[in-house]
Amino acid sequence: MSQFIVPGSTIGIIGGGQLGRMMALSARQMGYRIAVLEPTHDSPCAQVADVVIEAAYDDLEAAKALVEASDVITYEFENIDEATAQWISEKCEFPQGYDLLKVTQHRLYEKDKISSLGVEVAPYAAIYKEEDVAEAAEKIGFPAVLKTCRGGYDGKGQAVVKNEQELKQAVSQLLKQGELVLEGWVPFQCEISVIVTRSTQGETKTLPVAENIHRNNILHQSIVPARIKQETQDLARSIAMTLADGLELIGTLAVEMFVKDGKIVVNELAPRPHNSGHYSIEACETSQFEQHIRAICGWPLGETTLHSPVVMENVLGEHVDPMLKAVPLMSGVKLHLYGKKEAVEKRKMGHMTALGKTVEEALGKLNALHKN
Repeated sequence: MSQFIVPGSTIGIIGGGQLGRMMALSARQMGYRIAVLEPTHDSPCAQVADVVIEAAYDDLEAAKALVEASDVITYEFENIDEATAQWISEKCEFPQGYDLLKVTQHRLYEKDKISSLGVEVAPYAAIYKEEDVAEAAEKIGFPAVLKTCRGGYDGKGQAVVKNEQELKQAVSQLLKQGELVLEGWVPFQCEISVIVTRSTQGETKTLPVAENIHRNNILHQSIVPARIKQETQDLARSIAMTLADGLELIGTLAVEMFVKDGKIVVNELAPRPHNSGHYSIEACETSQFEQHIRAICGWPLGETTLHSPVVMENVLGEHVDPMLKAVPLMSGVKLHLYGKKEAVEKRKMGHMTALGKTVEEALGKLNALHKN
């Protein structure tokens, strides 16, 4: 059993983005100090940290500095260098460990592991070289989605292909980034996600199920409670618990899923707090960020009761100016900005959260902002 990390100790965070920032803010409220390792100057998390180490994630000297400054280490960014992560796990309290990272960093390993736990994923085939295309196409069929096994998010590192010619063209481009996986197209009715957290003490809890709306492969809104049957929500949470146990999770795991006719197919995993869980800051008794800190520091997990229906909406770079002009109208909307200096198109700059007596009321508050 891992040790209890006493408030006043320092939590080291690998990754200085908005997830690290919100994690740090929750940790500060609980009495912890923060160290962060991040290559970018003046990152969102660095703005609220006590110790800032500006260096690449694979810089071993920087990792040593983070270990020296920290009593426990976590991450907000899963694509951590393998050698660095393994070294940290040997030198410092690193509850999440490297095993889960190794699985979730690689889409083929991830799908193999999910399947081994009896949970359904979309049909898939590996593509290591261009000669594998014909066999993969025959196995999976079309339409299909081609993805890099490593990296890629918000639609990057993937392509939808409708025939073998399109597949060959996409493979020739993406294969430069390493091995690929071809996934069968899932004709879903909606996308959902469940945030599940498991502590160093073995306690496990899930947040309410979120219904996720994407635009251009980027999360646009998370709607809670999800507009699906209760038995489907119960099944989703059960799947998340199965994966948490099977993966021997410590910390937080986001499970993204497709729903059709009450059946669920798992799409992807993220071993950290997730964009689709931001609603929990205002709408739940315990946010995903506080829950994560509780989990890695040996606290009892908090209750995850949903106080009211809620909608979270991302603020991208192109939304910043109109959103700032709408601030005087935000009496019923909570605004979170991440402290990023440059408002780049499609870049997540912040999010807004609206609560309501119903989901429709919460959606109405956000829609009203866009009309002004």
